Amino acid sequence: MIENRVKKLQEIEAQQKELEAAADAIRAELKADLEEKGVDELKTKNFILRWKEIISSRLDSKALKAALPDVYGQFCKESASRRFTITA
Repeated sequence: MIENRVKKLQEIEAQQKELEAAADAIRAELKADLEEKGVDELKTKNFILRWKEIISSRLDSKALKAALPDVYGQFCKESASRRFTITA
């Protein structure tokens, strides 16, 4: 029973990868359309497409750890998670 579930999961994940690849291709085409028109926003009858640059600031934890290891240690916190894997 577990073997069948694993095989079914693998089939679904393969289909998922194919669908995601198809969606990525369509996204690329839409982005190319925006670039060709020289715009970062396009309104259609039913949709608004946006492909804008977003700038954000993030903490460089590796640089902080190298420069100020004591400060890094004071503000570093551990987190726990579980990972599910299947190997053949």
